[in-house]
Amino acid sequence: MSFQPVKFYQTGTFTVGNRLLEPDQRSLQSKEKRYNSINSGHRACQGCGEALGARYAIDAAMEACDGQLIAANATGCLEVFSTPYPESSWQMPWIHSLFGNAAAVATGIAAAIKVKRAKGERGDVRVVAQGGDGGTTDIGFGCLSGMFERNDDVLYICYDNEGYMNTGVQRSSATPAAARTATTPAVGPAPGNVFGQGKFLPSIAMAHDIPYVATATVADLRDLEAKVKHAMGIRGARYIHILVPCPLGWGSAACDTIRMARLARETGLFPVFEAENGEITSVGKIRKQMPVEDYLQPQKRYAHLFKPGADPGPLLQLQAQADRNIRKYRLLEGV
Repeated sequence: MSFQPVKFYQTGTFTVGNRLLEPDQRSLQSKEKRYNSINSGHRACQGCGEALGARYAIDAAMEACDGQLIAANATGCLEVFSTPYPESSWQMPWIHSLFGNAAAVATGIAAAIKVKRAKGERGDVRVVAQGGDGGTTDIGFGCLSGMFERNDDVLYICYDNEGYMNTGVQRSSATPAAARTATTPAVGPAPGNVFGQGKFLPSIAMAHDIPYVATATVADLRDLEAKVKHAMGIRGARYIHILVPCPLGWGSAACDTIRMARLARETGLFPVFEAENGEITSVGKIRKQMPVEDYLQPQKRYAHLFKPGADPGPLLQLQAQADRNIRKYRLLEGV
């Protein structure tokens, strides 16, 4: 039986317009020999930003260390949808930790590898810890701060979908103000999550003066890959915070995951930057700041802000927050 071989193409990463990129210019995900560290067949929701973020980040880390990588994974969406007993989508050494101790487990793995390496029993195996915002900014915050303070040789990656999505969309300390969740319902005079609470963990990581801190989104594959590879080239504690939209929890369309991540950055609500030893070294510039309404309106968790007669105050506060980020991080081009 005759056949015609089909050349491998992946629009957007393998080509620019109709121009085929040289192999060294292509993203890792466009290469035929990518690692596929988290393989197909997992049970993530359609349009899951966390599945996309993990695929991008861990493949980049695997390439940076030539496949010599171990991952510790906190309990949460990523762990649940990728490892339904007795199956696993992970094609790498992968350890499930408790909800709050992924950083501590990863630290122990790194310490064991250091001892084995000193004895000549093990090569240069690297360690990644990963978890969602609940397991990172809330339950695992103490272990993570300890990892930062000791400057343990671990890259911690937080996949931030801004809530406890796996257990029913409850509020976390990374949930934005005014957002509706199961524990911050859209009722009363101040519907949704209250203003003035929560934390922005990248800033706290920077306050520990660790070697590397970065933020990223799944809307910019090349930026995310570059930051992970750069982090893997550094020794000591490193932290990357990736915004990963959740269609289920956010009430956005499954096809809009990349669009939501891009608008979060372009409005200024989610600043994208890099920092080394506590000081910002580079910022993801924005050509034109988008109004926060463009980002909020497609999400059902903010539907109460757009009802007829709704108080305009929360929208004005969110816009002020975005404007403050624009000024603080100097996000606009030419500024």
